[in-house]
Amino acid sequence: MMKKVFLLAIIALGFFAISCDDDDNTTTTSELTLNLTGLEDLGSEYVYEGWIIVDGSPVSSGTFTSVSFPQTFIINSEQLASATTFVLSIEPSVDNDPAPAATKILVGDFSGNSATVSTAIVGDFSNSSGKYILATPTDGSDSNENSGIWFLDLSTGSPAIGLDLPVLDDGWRYEGWAVIDGTPVTSGTFTAIDEADLFDNFSSTMNPGPPFPGEDYLMNAPSGLTFPTDLAGGTAVISIEPYPDNSPAPFTLKPLVGAIAIDAIDHTTYDMSLNISNLPAGSVSR
Repeated sequence: MMKKVFLLAIIALGFFAISCDDDDNTTTTSELTLNLTGLEDLGSEYVYEGWIIVDGSPVSSGTFTSVSFPQTFIINSEQLASATTFVLSIEPSVDNDPAPAATKILVGDFSGNSATVSTAIVGDFSNSSGKYILATPTDGSDSNENSGIWFLDLSTGSPAIGLDLPVLDDGWRYEGWAVIDGTPVTSGTFTAIDEADLFDNFSSTMNPGPPFPGEDYLMNAPSGLTFPTDLAGGTAVISIEPYPDNSPAPFTLKPLVGAIAIDAIDHTTYDMSLNISNLPAGSVSR
């Protein structure tokens, strides 16, 4: 009888020890809430992914595709409490890389239990500016001069840099646009403001364009449009695009915009307006 009591006591103690171990190993979780504005749908090939920076290393807080907020994610409590910064990146929807991509769009440091996030990680555009002219230098004639846009400054009589923009990190490129009859049409992507951009499919092949971003809309018009055209009454835009870019439309980051006057005159320098009030922003709370 004593042996049986002794054995039951040992079993009970073992069960108690196991129970205590399980309690000690229980991971507690907390909520991280995102309340963001200005983001756009990325399509089926890309997702947004949040990251908290813990001891200098990124820890994923989860991916999402909806741009309706607030959204809440469940995070390890200890890691969340130790996080110093929140970062939002754009990632491939099928992603074998556990690290954040270069396309980081929002960032903010925690102060207490919240962080105000902005596009500061992309660049500081508060002092950016832009100028452009209408001209078609690639066709070698003086006709259809309002059918091309070049982001340069001709106010002194000689072509000069027309854009003042910060250098972008890997994962981003600038892209010029002319909005023609309500349709945004690219003038090409670029990283340098004093070099030709990476696109000339609409320009004539008779002459090279100037060494600045821009395009002559003279040939190979997209469906629904006719080239040559008249850009007067349209809009000039400089956007910031994720690279690689899976969309033919301008991305949500558009730091410079200029309404092209209905009576715009070719070879005249026009100013663009700063458009940073609509850049993505928001808050993150834990």
